[in-house]
Amino acid sequence: MECLFCGIANGKVPNYTIFKDEYTFAFLDIANDVDGHTIIIPKKHVENIVDCDSDTLMRLMNTVQRVSTYFIENCGYHGVNILNASGEAAQQSIQHFHIHIIPRKEKDGIDAWPVFGGARESAEVMLTKLKL
Repeated sequence: MECLFCGIANGKVPNYTIFKDEYTFAFLDIANDVDGHTIIIPKKHVENIVDCDSDTLMRLMNTVQRVSTYFIENCGYHGVNILNASGEAAQQSIQHFHIHIIPRKEKDGIDAWPVFGGARESAEVMLTKLKL
């Protein structure tokens, strides 16, 4: 069975298309939770950022930048939040790599930052674990 986002990219699932090109597709999120909430996907099925080849990632991020710039320069927005969840542990809900754009206006009352409970390890310990 084809994934939902592949169905959208292939024109089999109705959507509110914002932009598309040969490699990427941008459409409104039907959750209707924030005005202009847009999802950008590669047309090629890629599960998440870890599985994404560099060419597909570059094309996807170019579209994210293009749509974000358009929203700010032409649609009355002042900024954007760019969000992604990659992998089940990160709460990825659809197993097709996607980026959310949340268009923002000054004093819109949206708090897009999660509240974290505090780190369990010191920065020094984490540096030792994570440094490439």
